[in-house]
Amino acid sequence: MKQLTLTLLYLLFISWNLQAQSSSPGSNELDHGSREKAPFVHLKRTADVIKLDGLVNEAAWFKGVPAKQFWEYFPYDSLHAQSQTEIYMTYDDNYLYVGVKCFSIGDNYVTPSLRRDYGFSGSDNVSLLFDTYNDKTNAFLFGLNPFGVRREALISGGGKQRQDYSGSWDNKWYGEAKILGNHWEAEFAIPFKTLRFKEGSTNWRFNCYRNDTQTNEMTTWINIPKNQIIMDLSYMGDMVWEEPLKKPGKNISIIPFMSSASVRDFQNENEHSPNYDFQLGGDAKIAVTSGLNLDLTVNPDFSQVEVDQQVTNLSRFEIFFPERRQFFLENADLFGGFGQRRVNPFFSRRIGVAVDTSTGQNIQNTILGGARLSGKINDNLRIGLMNMQTAKDGSAGLPSFNYSVLALQQKVFDHSALSFLFVNKQAVNSEENSDLFNSYNRVAGLEYRLASADNRWTGKTFVYRAFTTENKNQKFSQGLELQYTRRKYRFEWRHTYVGNGFDAEVGFVPRKDFVQMGPEGQLFFYPKKGKINRHGPGFRYRLTLKVGEEDNEFRSNFGRSDQFFQLFWDFRFQDNARARITLQNNYIFLFNDFDPTRKQADSVFLAAGTDYHYTSLNGFYSSDRRKKFFFNINPNVGQFFNGYRLGMQGSFTYRYQPFGSIAVSYNYNYIKLDDPFKSASIILVGPRMDLTFSKKLFLTTFIQYNNQIDNININTRLQWRFKPVSDFFIVYTDNYFPDGLKAKNRAIVAKVTYWLNL
Repeated sequence: MKQLTLTLLYLLFISWNLQAQSSSPGSNELDHGSREKAPFVHLKRTADVIKLDGLVNEAAWFKGVPAKQFWEYFPYDSLHAQSQTEIYMTYDDNYLYVGVKCFSIGDNYVTPSLRRDYGFSGSDNVSLLFDTYNDKTNAFLFGLNPFGVRREALISGGGKQRQDYSGSWDNKWYGEAKILGNHWEAEFAIPFKTLRFKEGSTNWRFNCYRNDTQTNEMTTWINIPKNQIIMDLSYMGDMVWEEPLKKPGKNISIIPFMSSASVRDFQNENEHSPNYDFQLGGDAKIAVTSGLNLDLTVNPDFSQVEVDQQVTNLSRFEIFFPERRQFFLENADLFGGFGQRRVNPFFSRRIGVAVDTSTGQNIQNTILGGARLSGKINDNLRIGLMNMQTAKDGSAGLPSFNYSVLALQQKVFDHSALSFLFVNKQAVNSEENSDLFNSYNRVAGLEYRLASADNRWTGKTFVYRAFTTENKNQKFSQGLELQYTRRKYRFEWRHTYVGNGFDAEVGFVPRKDFVQMGPEGQLFFYPKKGKINRHGPGFRYRLTLKVGEEDNEFRSNFGRSDQFFQLFWDFRFQDNARARITLQNNYIFLFNDFDPTRKQADSVFLAAGTDYHYTSLNGFYSSDRRKKFFFNINPNVGQFFNGYRLGMQGSFTYRYQPFGSIAVSYNYNYIKLDDPFKSASIILVGPRMDLTFSKKLFLTTFIQYNNQIDNININTRLQWRFKPVSDFFIVYTDNYFPDGLKAKNRAIVAKVTYWLNL
């Protein structure tokens, strides 16, 4: 704890020092030149009616100051855009209106489909970013493409990592687009009730980025260095309002649902016919203030959520799957952005999932209801408070559980933050000391997130402690990440400690009793001509030591457990293709018996107490996504434990514009280990068909064959969006044994949701 306190104080000192340096003359210079004073958009209020037809032709658009003079981000970042974009804005009491004119060299625009929430790369589109609290940390994103297809997302963490983008967020707004030869126009109407902002605001931070497939340009209003992510919130201009914004009035939305399901478990000998289920429930969204939102849910149903994409697991640890349930997504970073990816003290997918005490398997645990208060208290303080209640499951030996989470985030300096988290899982009306489950499990801790004003230094340090019923030592985890980035290089150091007693039942911590440390770095070269846009070598090293608090007979305290060293070379090509070559050396010491293939007889395994040293070569190539046919391929070959491995994974996609795409993902591994292991071919194939009959009617069929878990999964989802954020779903799911296609289980669900504003 003393070490963490010193580390935290040291990072605070560095952060203060960096902010002071960044505010000095010349501190806002980018690596490729000096940054000009940020431009602004001036919004004039309008009393005119804006007809949302995709044509930016009403007089109200042209009364304010627009955003023009876009910069290239790719392929170069020091030139004005070849295909320019113009942004016009106005507003009234209820809506923010944005009009966009996107110029190009022709009308051969690309869209993956008519489905909402398309991806940015490989298609023509424009995205608007609004930092409504001017905190450089969180923003709303709204996008349109030339065919009038919409997307929306939440940006967190300053937009500095790809996982800071949450495209699963859904809300009510309106947009239309029109193709007019060598340019297209778009109109946005965003209700103020959809946004969160401070009453009396006179300016927001704003940026816009666009992809133009015909000139192969990615462009931004504010000049962004291409060694930064295009959604980075450090690079934004200003929206200046004609008058202070008023509170948007009563803002309450009720979203009831009704569902009916037919479910059958063919592996249950006592079940001879389907079980039928009818459910009623719903959500409510209540704006407590213009920046603070209360979400309520009663008997939530997540049957329409898209099935997880299966993966091949050759590791010793649990695989991470992201949260997809809509109730948990708004301000999800406030609850789930703590720790590291594999040392996360709170993981919302643990709510509604429990362990069957008779089988040890994960099962669905019905959520009775819950509440979540999240958002801004003031310009610098965010709060998240969540309480969820699950149902008792007598057949699985489980009581009802209550889950409570408190998260606080205080902005410090330019856009760094000091955060606090408390998580409590409590058994309700159960025996005080049950051998089947713990009566409570709690985690609390602090985290400091560093982001310097000049965007060169980023990182975090954290400490969390578990409070459990079990008598174990070392009930805490601690970590540090610190990265320094310049145009031509980056360097990072990170270390992580997870104690043997750090049992975070509502977190994602697949491994305990270890300390891991190591540096990584990379160089960047920018050729002035040729097919390569950027390339460079890099390295990554990690050393993992077993702390030794777990009883084991194989290693002394802080003995080496794992180690790997990577040398790689990255390439990004002018046509948007990407590639990487990696040489990796591994050392692994086994503390438990382990079968990497998960396909051998129970008596065949690599024995605990043995260690392995092996080297492999990996490649990666992703083709130009603007093409109708594109693919990625990831071959690997080399040693694997005491044998060798030959593998190939990737995907092929054909786009049938604008009606959808057909894709096939695959993962094949041939593993040959020493006797008595039998050679194993591990196959995972996932054909997927996405059809969009219109911008309101979508059909997705996903088939997954996974011989590692001996399963064929079929998931089909029909979605009809009959009104904004109101849907009718039919979802069909089937699981089979590959041998003879014997059914395991089957379900068909019909569900309707309706968004009602009060």
